[in-house]
Amino acid sequence: MEAEFLSKSIHPTAIVDKAAGIGEGVSIGPYCMVGGGVKLGARTRLHSHVVVDGLTTLGEDCEIYPFSSVGLPPQDLKYKGEASKLEIGARVRIREHVTINPGTQGGGMLTHVGDDCLLMVGAHVAHDCQLGHHVILVNNATLAGHVYVGDHAIIGGNSAVHQFVRIGVHAMIGGMSGVDNDVIPYGTVMGDRAHLAGLNLVGLERRGFSREDIRMLRSAYRMLFAPEGTFSERLESVAESYSAVTAVGDIVQFIRAKSSRALCQPRVIAEAAE
Repeated sequence: MEAEFLSKSIHPTAIVDKAAGIGEGVSIGPYCMVGGGVKLGARTRLHSHVVVDGLTTLGEDCEIYPFSSVGLPPQDLKYKGEASKLEIGARVRIREHVTINPGTQGGGMLTHVGDDCLLMVGAHVAHDCQLGHHVILVNNATLAGHVYVGDHAIIGGNSAVHQFVRIGVHAMIGGMSGVDNDVIPYGTVMGDRAHLAGLNLVGLERRGFSREDIRMLRSAYRMLFAPEGTFSERLESVAESYSAVTAVGDIVQFIRAKSSRALCQPRVIAEAAE
């Protein structure tokens, strides 16, 4: 027992199941609860009043702040106690009052959060969500079940994302948005029943995209959402005209992929379609 406390710091008031896997240098603060199916990576820190349960794995150097609930059963009436999992990558920061649920039988039995994500106060990740790396959920952002979020995407504060929606890489969801359709990679959406408002230019610049890359993306975007022709015709034109541009290829591939949701489009086009 003494050797265990040399390599791990577990507060006397914490309740840690003996079957839990606790990595080297883990710190578990006052009044935390860690279940038997949990594995905490090296140097992960639970501040205080944190609950981690279920078949939950956290990578190295994660940090969970007070009153977060990680790995408890999903809020799905179809869930019948199946042994579904929650996997959280390395260096993920989970702030106060965040909730993350494991998967369900209807969604692959797995919820996944990638490396280097930041989930701010009150964020919610529902069952069977798949988050890439470097994703940010701002305060009170909520993801319904089966949502896919690509690398470097940002979900603005008080936003809500409908189940089965896909959000592409480097996309930006404006605060207080209701997102019920897929968001293209590098896109920005906003509004109640959100509409596409352009490209995430600020984010692209911050992440080192060259001026030429951004120029090509803007040209492809204008072609894709131009008023002439059908959307499928414009998509093929974009695919042919910008075949050498990786970022444009990301958008084309995203649109062509199978999805149960429609595509979030600029407001003028969406209104014309109605």
